[in-house]
Amino acid sequence: MRINADFSQRAIVEPGQHDWVASPQAGVERLMLDRIGAEKARATSIVRYAPDSRFPPHQHPGGEEILVLDGTFSDETGDFPAGWYLRNPDGTSHQPSSAEGALIFVKLRQMAQGDASRVRIDTRLASAWQRFEDRMVCPLFSSADEQVSLQRVGAGRMLLPDVDGGAELLVLEGRIVDGGRCYKPGTWIRLPPGDRPGFTADEKGVRFYLKTGHLAHLAVEA
Repeated sequence: MRINADFSQRAIVEPGQHDWVASPQAGVERLMLDRIGAEKARATSIVRYAPDSRFPPHQHPGGEEILVLDGTFSDETGDFPAGWYLRNPDGTSHQPSSAEGALIFVKLRQMAQGDASRVRIDTRLASAWQRFEDRMVCPLFSSADEQVSLQRVGAGRMLLPDVDGGAELLVLEGRIVDGGRCYKPGTWIRLPPGDRPGFTADEKGVRFYLKTGHLAHLAVEA
């Protein structure tokens, strides 16, 4: 299966554009954003857990990155309400579940070789955020291979003033304006290296997930 698999091209998935796809486990559905592979795939998805749903214990070769968007996501390491960011590196395993139901943003098999960092960050805490020039930033992870953060920018501000090597965004609050287009919360955007959009925040500002640095070699491969 190949979904938005050409990393040299811009990819945008807006809310409502795709149907939910059932997973092998009852009560767990996926909205596939990009994917290379069958059931065990390099994938970026929005995953929806119904109340009292769960997966059996399993490993994640190549690692797993999670941002909890709604509800509460759980595994053996704890219960994580909306706003938590998790990284489970290659070689780890867990048994995910949700008692109340959850919506999570998930990236599978995308960590750099040798990345052994296990991360747990509550982005709801004011102490997790820092002021950088014209924006507030919640750093989530940084290495030579990728930089991950949540960011808040005010009305009319540019979202990506310094990004040349490609970027991946998920709109969490507010709307992104791009010429005559507006992208509302839930929109996922992947920009290849060299793509420099004039994205700005609407009149209420924008909060968004941002990953950079991870697309350069993928664009070459595509």
